Amino acid sequence: MFMFKEIPMLKSLAAFGLAAALVAAPVHGQTYPNKPVKIMVGASAGGGTDIIARMLAEKFNDAFKGTFVIENRPGASNTIAADLTAKAAPDGHTLLAATNTGQAIAPHLIKLGFDPIKDLTPIALIVTVPNVLAVNTSVAAKDVKELIALMKAKPNDFKYASSGVGSTQHIAGEGFKHVTGVEMIHVPYKGSSQAHLDVIAGQVQIMFDTTSSAMGHLKSGKLKPLAVTTAQRSPELPNVPTLMEAGVPGFEMSTWYGLYVTAGTPKAVVERLQAETARILKLPDVQAKLRGLGGEPGNVSPEQFAAINKAEYERFGKLIKDANIKIDAQ
Repeated sequence: MFMFKEIPMLKSLAAFGLAAALVAAPVHGQTYPNKPVKIMVGASAGGGTDIIARMLAEKFNDAFKGTFVIENRPGASNTIAADLTAKAAPDGHTLLAATNTGQAIAPHLIKLGFDPIKDLTPIALIVTVPNVLAVNTSVAAKDVKELIALMKAKPNDFKYASSGVGSTQHIAGEGFKHVTGVEMIHVPYKGSSQAHLDVIAGQVQIMFDTTSSAMGHLKSGKLKPLAVTTAQRSPELPNVPTLMEAGVPGFEMSTWYGLYVTAGTPKAVVERLQAETARILKLPDVQAKLRGLGGEPGNVSPEQFAAINKAEYERFGKLIKDANIKIDAQ
């Protein structure tokens, strides 16, 4: 069985108590940050990672009384941004807003010049969101069973978009093919926002996107949701069934977003970033925004997040091998 299980949202073992003690953590005799901080984003502007990174940047600007700026470096399944962060000066002035795409999936498909586990230090799990099976509104299928029937009747007519090779959208699409026996062509993009344009226009028919990226188009009616790929329905899409409910058992997929800093960054800076991020994630407006994207806000310690990342890295490595998913000349 080809099973993608949803990440369990672990409860924190202990609350963070570092904020007051670390308000003015010194870095080589200076207060952090002492210059603008870049938050690297491995996807194009407008996608889920970008939305979350910009929300964090706004809150960090207030919390640190500094300047936090977004730098979008899309491509290579989010790993370009991760590579730049891993190789940056270890002083806390380069952060990475990442997903399990770059941290747990792509390393098994792409040769990297860094180690995603050893060269990046976890700050916080920000949010976990479902992936949603969405189609162009002209696709003549009211539900997943009808979509599968259409795809089997015309096996060469369907394409599915993703935010890149090795993304959760890509793996979800290949997993759907594996468990249903349908055929469809993968069309990778450099981010969800670019993929949305072609799916909405009908040049590509299907996408297994994250709710964080697709929610606006789903609620506006530009994309038609047929199922969410998690064990439970999304509170933001209560009328959309799970794939299990839609008749496709043994298939689950979710996407998590986390914040990282270059490994080797001084402990005081890492702890202050962790404490401030934990505080920010508890703010009512942040909770509301993350839930509005269809997600469950992170509520785990940095150590638990590191363990989740490592477990996901190992799990996806096995799934990719078992399903024989490879990069080809798409």
